[in-house]
Amino acid sequence: MKTIKVNIVTPDGPVYDSEVNMIIANTVTGEIGVLPGHIPMVAPLEMGAIRLKKDGQTDIVAVSGGFLEIRPDQVSILAQAAEVSQDIDLIRAKEAVKRAEERLNLTKKDDVDFKRAELALKRAMNRINVYEGNI
Repeated sequence: MKTIKVNIVTPDGPVYDSEVNMIIANTVTGEIGVLPGHIPMVAPLEMGAIRLKKDGQTDIVAVSGGFLEIRPDQVSILAQAAEVSQDIDLIRAKEAVKRAEERLNLTKKDDVDFKRAELALKRAMNRINVYEGNI
């Protein structure tokens, strides 16, 4: 089966680099599946999971937004933050959920801290869902 090279990079450095058969990602306009030979395009990513399928195995990477650049032989994902599912610290993610929920209960909805707490909660829940395979 044909493969396509995929690399996922964050400001902190590379997170994933491999040849895969298919990539499934959530863009702001919906879910997209990418196979080798896909037409070139660029799309903004939603916070969520990137599923990378190869030889019957699926690697899952949690991303917190970014961009997906597709070329016929390579896909580059530039993410604000990304973690491979097996590298996620579940305890730390659950603690982040608790902290975010506490901040949400203490601040007003119009407050900047409320919006930051909402985003922190979404990021932590995304990491937990990817770790547990609930995508």
